[in-house]
Amino acid sequence: MENSYRTISFEEIRKNQEISAYIHAANAVLGAIGYTEHGMPHVCRAAGVAANLLRELGYEERTCELAAIAGYMHDIGNTVNRADHAQSGALMAFRILSRLGMPPQEVAVVVSAIGHHDEETAAAVNEVAAALILADKSDVRRSRVRNESGIMTDIHDRVNYAVERTELQVKQEEKAIVLQMAIDTDICAVMDYFEIFLSRMLLCRKAADFLGHTFELVINQSRML
Repeated sequence: MENSYRTISFEEIRKNQEISAYIHAANAVLGAIGYTEHGMPHVCRAAGVAANLLRELGYEERTCELAAIAGYMHDIGNTVNRADHAQSGALMAFRILSRLGMPPQEVAVVVSAIGHHDEETAAAVNEVAAALILADKSDVRRSRVRNESGIMTDIHDRVNYAVERTELQVKQEEKAIVLQMAIDTDICAVMDYFEIFLSRMLLCRKAADFLGHTFELVINQSRML
């Protein structure tokens, strides 16, 4: 008997209680070990930015929806452990999406993107992975800080807290993907951002290159990359 596959929408994924439970659990795990927010605000932002990025670049709508699904599910592996969470999350997503009836070709795209989003093992292996990298690594903002009292002792919290605004833009005429940021330099110096996030920005450059664009980082209206 042949397998019966069907189109799984982002809305169905968003309403799936099992996936929601893993997102909440993963965020709680990271909170317990002192990491910034990785819950619904982060994954919903990653989903929306990844999908909209591909949409602006002219990709098919289904590819954009797969990017949203990957963005929404990309951090569920933190439920297991922060270490190797991209690979753990990919395996969890494989199980869930296969059981829901997503076609194997689409499952492969989503789990490859999830499995390649963490800095230590990341790579833009397909357009969805490239979009997820850009969406995930550009999510630096004050509201991700859980403990404001620690901003002077923890550089990650301090840098996130200093970021007042971020926006990922596609400039078609220049063939560029631009991350615009506003940083309160009374809280942290711009170099503090580079101290902890340079590897992320270089990864974003590779992801943008995969999508046929250059990557630019603009902080306080000055181009840094």
